[in-house]
Amino acid sequence: MLIRLLRSYLAKYRGLLAAVVGLQLVATVAMLYLPTLNADIIDNGIAKGDTGYILRIGGWMLAISAAQVICSVAAMFFGARAALGTGRDIRHDLMHRINDFSSREVGQFGAPSLITRTTNDVQQVQLLAVMGISILVMAPIMGIGGIVMGMTIAFSISWILVVAVPVLGLTMGVIIARMVPAFRAMQERIDDVNRVLREQITGIRVVRAFVRERHEIARFGVANDSLADASLRVGKMMALMFPAVMLITNLTLVAVLWFGGKQIDSGSVEIGALTAMITYVMQIMMAVMMASFLAMMAPRAGVCADRICEVLDTESSVRAPLVAAPITGDPAVVEFDDVEFGYPGADDPVFSGVAFTTAPGTTTAVVGSTGTGKSTLINLIPRLIDVTGGAVRVGGTDIRDVDPDALRQHIGLVPQRAFLFSGTVADNLRQGKADATEEQMWEALAIAQAEDFVRAMPEGLETDIAQGGTTVSGGQRQRLAIARALIRRPSIYLFDDSFSALDLATDAKLRAALAPATRDAAVIVVAQRMSTIIGADQILVLEKGAVVGLGTHDDLLLTCPTYAEIVESQLAIGAAS
Repeated sequence: MLIRLLRSYLAKYRGLLAAVVGLQLVATVAMLYLPTLNADIIDNGIAKGDTGYILRIGGWMLAISAAQVICSVAAMFFGARAALGTGRDIRHDLMHRINDFSSREVGQFGAPSLITRTTNDVQQVQLLAVMGISILVMAPIMGIGGIVMGMTIAFSISWILVVAVPVLGLTMGVIIARMVPAFRAMQERIDDVNRVLREQITGIRVVRAFVRERHEIARFGVANDSLADASLRVGKMMALMFPAVMLITNLTLVAVLWFGGKQIDSGSVEIGALTAMITYVMQIMMAVMMASFLAMMAPRAGVCADRICEVLDTESSVRAPLVAAPITGDPAVVEFDDVEFGYPGADDPVFSGVAFTTAPGTTTAVVGSTGTGKSTLINLIPRLIDVTGGAVRVGGTDIRDVDPDALRQHIGLVPQRAFLFSGTVADNLRQGKADATEEQMWEALAIAQAEDFVRAMPEGLETDIAQGGTTVSGGQRQRLAIARALIRRPSIYLFDDSFSALDLATDAKLRAALAPATRDAAVIVVAQRMSTIIGADQILVLEKGAVVGLGTHDDLLLTCPTYAEIVESQLAIGAAS
């Protein structure tokens, strides 16, 4: 997966990579040539006292060193540009893929895991690319070139390299093989920490209200300790790697000095050649260390690449049609035709046999006990999820044949949990209509009964709202979300229990203001309050995965025991209060 991912994303940077290869080749060849010149100075300059020869060869060494530095810096610059561009491209594609996901895929991966994959996992792959672009060229040339040059300059002791290099490679291979599962465990622990932390931050009010701070701290501690333990296991193996490399390197140097000294004594090897051999040994070991460092990063990056590719390879269950069909009829006409929805692997569908039709200027209320699929039914209309049976039509066209973006232009959705984005009040309203004027904003706020409290804010429409809307009350958050849906003047309004945080007086004013604003649109509302339900043109009653009633309030009281029971329970609660 790692190779496939890097190959596909680095392909667009072929020019930069070619420059990196060329520059690294020049820099590495220069590095390999320098010890030979140094040996030449020692044997032919210093030993003979020829100052002119020393200055001439020394000048060549300075020039070659300068070229090596320039080429190395340029190679790192171009390599970093290619690697960082790759990281940017992967994050871009991940974000686009996630945006295409339906609620089913988001729930399958989980929001914390998707965040980790888009940030930490991409960072690990990007870091490997930065290092790999340079090391993959330099290390092989330096290692093989060092062995060849060492054999050329001091063949009689070059057998030491033949022994040392395989031993070092085998040692690194054993250690790295044990690191792969440890890195996978560590990435999973990061997911767990992100999940717990996200829950605690978003649910801080609930935690404090139920005095669960100590429990949540302990729960975070368990996830944090698990991550620390996994990181410690990786750290132990990483800590073992470098001492092992240094031990083998030092033993190799001792062997070179020991056997090289004997060769000098016998006259078969000169002092300069031995000095060059020591330098080549260090270069070879440096090449192996760089390769080992890259190999050490590769397992974690490989795990991260697997997780990234898992997201990129997952197709959304809600797909745009190859050839989109237009909505030819009135988009305020929504038709459910024997609709069924079930989750993959579930024994029974959430509901089945749902059939009803809306008309412009009418309100359809959806009621039922908890867990009967009311919110799921609402989510089918904008194709946040897809039906598993039957069809949903808008304007007479099956919504699966319509481009999702074009479909959603006709819909104003207020979800069960009203969510506001970080930014100003105006920024949140423009989520509904990007080019909304200030006059349109105030009009939508007035209908949503939010004008008074927004005008009372320090900066009005430009007042900052915290992420999630935590700086406003639940009722204010709901009204701002309703205004966001109203401002686009859609043909279909979907209110998913969107008035639950409003007091009865505000609820009544809001419904009265909504009537003229939605006279040409279809309104589908999930509600619990009888004041919202009674006035609906038709009421859909769900129970145990089936439609048990469809009609007006008066009709259902006579024909639907489930609806009558809901009404009686509401009246009993009202009387008790």
